[in-house]
Amino acid sequence: MAFCTQAVILILSVLIVSWCKPSYGAGIAIYWGQNGNEGTLAATCNSGNYQFVNVAFLSAFGNGQTPVLNLAGHCNPSANTCTGLSADIKACQGKGIKVLLSIGGASGAYSLSSADDARQVASYIWNNFLGGQSSSRPLGDAILDGVDFDIETSSGQFWDDLARALSGFSQQRKVYLAAAPQCFFPDAKLDTAIKTGLFDYVWVQFYNNPQCQYSGNANNLLSAWSQWTTVQANQVFLGLPAAPEAANSGGFIPADVLTSQVLPSVKNSPKYGGVMLWNKLFDNGYSAAIKGSV
Repeated sequence: MAFCTQAVILILSVLIVSWCKPSYGAGIAIYWGQNGNEGTLAATCNSGNYQFVNVAFLSAFGNGQTPVLNLAGHCNPSANTCTGLSADIKACQGKGIKVLLSIGGASGAYSLSSADDARQVASYIWNNFLGGQSSSRPLGDAILDGVDFDIETSSGQFWDDLARALSGFSQQRKVYLAAAPQCFFPDAKLDTAIKTGLFDYVWVQFYNNPQCQYSGNANNLLSAWSQWTTVQANQVFLGLPAAPEAANSGGFIPADVLTSQVLPSVKNSPKYGGVMLWNKLFDNGYSAAIKGSV
């Protein structure tokens, strides 16, 4: 009888631990940096709404170009006025928020001409934004947590080489890799890179893509989501516009619809990581409305 009692207690203890185990990884990612009216980086992190912030964008690089950081109205890298963001970045990280450099964008001038070019770009990013050293770090001495690939205008060549090169620096200090593919599966630009299996986060853009976004019902979105959860990545995020005006071609999901009709299905995937929002300028209450359900 004593043995049986101990066994029951042990089983109950295991069940209680599993029931009470906190859920890690479900959070909201936001893009910041493309409009001076969106508030400061510090205020963004102080909101308590986000677990990831993508500082956007390194909009020109590769193919022999001088890299260009474009943070819209926030600061001027060429005048060295973005180094003041270092304190904000460190404050965000002090709250447990991962801050990533987003490269590319919808209108950037970027491309990679070869695997060697990819390695050179990786070295530049490592030395100027991550754990390396350079005399001209645009964001000061803060060390970003990783790199987000928002590749929309260039070809799909050599991004896998860039991912491998950046990941290689993790031997010195962990470099988190994220990708922001379009929801049409597979993404023409990033498919080869994502297939390396090196990406920690894939936040899929379920907007400006009528064939796989929400359009009054979630059928197309959920069908595409099920495909994206098969990719070799640690976590997959549902990427959405933070307001109707944030996406010219649609995809906005009202907060109540998202929490009641979409997230319950999406969260069934073991790879579900949370929600990504484009972008901070348009997030006027949306993240606050959904964060309790993410």
